[in-house]
Amino acid sequence: MATTFPRLLQKHASERPNDPALREKEYGIWQTWNWQRAAQDVRAMASGLAALGFTPGQNLAIVGDNRPHLYLMFIAVQALRGVPVPMYQDAVAAEMAFVLEDAEVHFAFAENQEQVDKMLELRETVPGLQHIIYDDPRGMRNYTQPGLISVDELMALGRKHDELHPQLFDESVAQIQPGDVAVILYTSGTTGRPKGVCQTHASFIGSAVGGVETDGLNAKDDVLSYLPPAWVGDFLFSMAQWLVAGFTINCPESSETVNIDMREIGPTYYFAPPRVFEGMLTSVSIRMEDAAKSKQWLHRKFMDVARRVGSDILDGKPVGGGDRLMYALGNFLVYGPLKNAMGLSRIRVAYTAGAAIGPDLFRFFRSIGVNLKQLYGQTETCAYVCIQKNGQVKLNSVGQAAPGIELKIADNGEVLVKGVSVLKEYYKRPDATAEVIDENGYFKTGDAGVLDPDGHLIIIDRAKDVGKMAGGAMFAPNYIENKLKFFPQIKEAVCFGNGKDMVTAFINIDFEAVGNWAERQGLPYAGYVDLAGKPEVLKMMTECVEKVNADLATEPGMADTQVHRFLVLHKELDPDDDELTRTRKVRRGFVAEKYAVLLDALYGGKPEQFIETAVKFEDGRTGKVSANLKVLDAKTYPAVRSAA
Repeated sequence: MATTFPRLLQKHASERPNDPALREKEYGIWQTWNWQRAAQDVRAMASGLAALGFTPGQNLAIVGDNRPHLYLMFIAVQALRGVPVPMYQDAVAAEMAFVLEDAEVHFAFAENQEQVDKMLELRETVPGLQHIIYDDPRGMRNYTQPGLISVDELMALGRKHDELHPQLFDESVAQIQPGDVAVILYTSGTTGRPKGVCQTHASFIGSAVGGVETDGLNAKDDVLSYLPPAWVGDFLFSMAQWLVAGFTINCPESSETVNIDMREIGPTYYFAPPRVFEGMLTSVSIRMEDAAKSKQWLHRKFMDVARRVGSDILDGKPVGGGDRLMYALGNFLVYGPLKNAMGLSRIRVAYTAGAAIGPDLFRFFRSIGVNLKQLYGQTETCAYVCIQKNGQVKLNSVGQAAPGIELKIADNGEVLVKGVSVLKEYYKRPDATAEVIDENGYFKTGDAGVLDPDGHLIIIDRAKDVGKMAGGAMFAPNYIENKLKFFPQIKEAVCFGNGKDMVTAFINIDFEAVGNWAERQGLPYAGYVDLAGKPEVLKMMTECVEKVNADLATEPGMADTQVHRFLVLHKELDPDDDELTRTRKVRRGFVAEKYAVLLDALYGGKPEQFIETAVKFEDGRTGKVSANLKVLDAKTYPAVRSAA
C-alpha cells in the first residue's frame, strides 16, 4: 500500500490508466478523467505552482464546489510537499480572511468568478495573498489583476517547467513522508475562533483503509461528491477513500442539480449528513400528501410492513415467508420507486455523520432497504472513530471502534480516542493541542457517551451540553432536538433546560413542507414570518411537540425532559447570522444569549413576546425582522414504566 496521496494516484495511473477516476457534468454532459489523465494534470499543476514560486512547507487555500480540478489541486500541492487548506465556499469574507492570515497563505485556488472576487477583495487586507488560480473561465475575460492565472494557463506553464526540470516532480513526491501534514482543516468554530487541524497522510490513509475494508469498497463503486470540500467528511470519502479504493467520484453540475445528477449516476456508495436524509424524507412526505387517496393507502400499508420486517431482512435475520412475500411486493410497488426517486436504487452502503440522526429517520431508510449506517468522528479524528458493520447496526449507537482505533470513556463520561486517525496538532496552537490530547495520547472528543455490553458507542450529546435539570434528571438537548426534527414540518430545534425545572424549546418550521401544507389548506401567507405565526401552524407544532413528549415519557430517565413550553422563531437560524456553524450545527450558547428575551418569556410564564432581530442577506445587506411571538404550552405525560 502506497503511503501518501500522490503515490496512491501514481499507483492507480500505472496499474489501471484507462479506468475512470473522476467525472464532471458540464453543460448536461458527463466528462471523464481516467487515472492517467488525472496523474498528468496533477503533474502539470504541481510543476506550474513550482514555476510560480510555490515551495515545500507553504500552504495553499482552496475554495469552491466539487470539481475534478479542485480535487487534483489537493494532490498537486501535496506533491510539492505543501499543504492544501480548503475553505467553505459560502463563507463570508471575514471568515476567509481569518483562515488566510492564520495559515499564512500566499497561493489560492478559486473555482469561479464569485470566489475570485472574494480573493481579490481579501487581498487588499491580506497582503500575503499573491497568486490566485481559477478553474472556471466564465466571466473572467476582463480580469487582468496581477497574480491571476487560470488553471489551464497554470498547467501549460507547468508542462514547460517540467520539460526544463524533469526530475523535480518525481524527486519531490519521493521525499514525502507518511507523517507529513496532508491537509489543514479548520474547525467550524462552535466555541470560538476556528482552529487549523493538521492531519497527516498516514492518518487519513489509515482511516480510509479501515473504512474500505469494513464495507468492501472497490474500484467498481461510484460516489457522488457534492458536500463541501472543506468538510472533513468529504476529504475522507472523496479524497482518501477514493485514492485507497480506486472508485470513481462524480461531481454534479451544480448544487441545484444534485438530485437529478444523483439519479443519473446511481451511486453505489453514498454519504450525507442527517440534514440531507431529513430533506429526502420531507420531500417524500410532501409528495405523499399530494398523492391520490389510493396511493396514500398503498404507501401506508406497505410502510407498515417495512417498519415491521424491513430492517431484519436487510440484516439477514430470519423473517417469515408471508412477510417476505409482502415485503417483496412492497419493494416492487413502493420502496423501489421511492429509492429510485431519491437516487438510492443502486446503493450498497450509505453513511451519515456530522450530527446525530434520529432513530425514527434511521429506521425509515433501513426499513425500505437502504443500508444506512452511522459513522462517528470529528475533524480531529479524520471523521473516523466508530463504524457500524453489516448485520450489527443498532439504531441508538454509532457502532464499534473502527479498525486501528481504541476507545474509552473517561470518569466524567467523555469519549476518549486513540489511534490512527488522531490529529497531529493544531496549526500554530501547541496550547490548544495540549488541551485536547492527554498524557496517554488520548484525544478528548468533547462528546459524552457510554459503551454498551457489545462495545457499541452510544453518544448522548456534546459533553459541554449535557447537564442536569433542577430535579436531578440528565438533560441531553441534542437527543430531544433530533426527535423534534424527525417531523418534516420542523427544520431546526434548540432545547434549553440545564439547571431549570422544565425543558423549553425554540423551533424553526420547514418553510417548504409547511408552505406546501398551507397551500393545500387554502391558507394564505406572506412569507416565513407570517406563516410561522399562523394559529394553524402553531397548532401543528404543538401536536409535534406533544408526540415527542409522549415518546420521551416511555424512555428510561427521559420523562422529566419533556418539553413544557416552546415558541416558533420568526426567522430561520442561519450561519450568516452566526446562529449555526458552516456545517449547520447550532451554536447553542450564542443562540441563548442572542434570544435571551425569548428565554425569559419561556421561563417567566409570558403568553407572548415581541422581538426585533438584525439579519444579514446573501448580498451583504443588513436588515431587521420583528414579530410578536406566541409562547405555547405543551401537554406532558407521566413516566411509563417498562414491564419487568
